[in-house]
Amino acid sequence: MFYLADIEDYVRVEPKFFGLPTLEAVEKQLEGIYADYYDKEIGKVVSVIDVVSVGEGVIIPGDGAAYYNTQFKLLIWKPEVHEIVYGTIAEITTFGAFIDMGVMRGMIHISQTMEDYVSFDKTNNLTGKSTKRSLKQGDMCLARIVAISHRGNEPKMGLTMRQPGLGKLEWIKEEQIKKERESQRALKAGSKGEKENKGGKKK
Repeated sequence: MFYLADIEDYVRVEPKFFGLPTLEAVEKQLEGIYADYYDKEIGKVVSVIDVVSVGEGVIIPGDGAAYYNTQFKLLIWKPEVHEIVYGTIAEITTFGAFIDMGVMRGMIHISQTMEDYVSFDKTNNLTGKSTKRSLKQGDMCLARIVAISHRGNEPKMGLTMRQPGLGKLEWIKEEQIKKERESQRALKAGSKGEKENKGGKKK
C-alpha cells in the first residue's frame, strides 16, 4: 500500500554539500539517505516528495557536518498480506517466477502461477499442461501477496496468481470474455424458455 509520511527530523548534511543553498543541500542529503531505504515498520521509501521547512543549522564540534531540523514528506510503499499487486515477470526459473512490482520484487512458486499442472519448458517459460497457457519474461500480471518475511534490507514476498481475477493480464481478459459469453447464452436461453412458456399458456 502506498502512503505519504510527514517526517520531522534532524538531517545531517555532509560538508560536500556546503556550497549549495541550504534547501538544496538538505534535499540532496535526504535523497542519499533514503535511496533504497527499507524499514520493517515504515516500508520501502519510493521518493522524497517535498522538503517543507528547514530550520537553523547546528554544528557539533568534531563532527564537521551541519544538522538541520527539517520537515519533509516521503512517498512510501508498505507491502501488506492479501494486497493485490501489479507487475512484470522479471525472471523465470525452474521453481517459479520473480515479478517486478516497480518498488520491490516478489516470488511466485511454480505451483501458484496458474490453476494447472505447470512445467518449466525448453524455451524457459512456465507452461500449463491442460490449458497450454504460457508465462514468460516480460508478461504483465496481477498477483496477491500471501506471505512476507523480513530478512536483510528488503522483505521476501510470496505471491499467488491462482485465485479468481489474478494472473497474466491476457488470461484475465480471456476469463472476462468467457463469462460475458456464458451470461449472454444464459439470457438467451432464459428468454427462449419464457417465450415457449407463454406460447404453451395460449394453447
